[in-house]
Amino acid sequence: MVASAFTSSAVTGVAKVARVASGCATCVLPLVVAVEAVPVVLSALGFTATGIASSSIAAKMMSAAAIANGGGVAPGSLVATLQSLGATGLSGLTKFILGSTGSAIAAGIARFY
Repeated sequence: MVASAFTSSAVTGVAKVARVASGCATCVLPLVVAVEAVPVVLSALGFTATGIASSSIAAKMMSAAAIANGGGVAPGSLVATLQSLGATGLSGLTKFILGSTGSAIAAGIARFY
């Protein structure tokens, strides 16, 4: 019951965000570009599909995280999450949620200008 209630409220929230975002056509393109740029940026930082690139910002982050955690990178940490995204990319649902939320925020800001 709890999972279905959460799913229902999440879908309702996403639908509301999508309705607000649809009113701002000029806000959507930059956000689509930003969401699609995530894999490129992660790769440039060193979070690649084949692992963390040596001598990269990602390698330095991984080293610092391992030292702070006593020798290993904790599951669910920022470094682990970014590496997972670098290896697999963003799912379609994640792209939709990020794009919709960002569009709604941009639409809200654009109303004041």
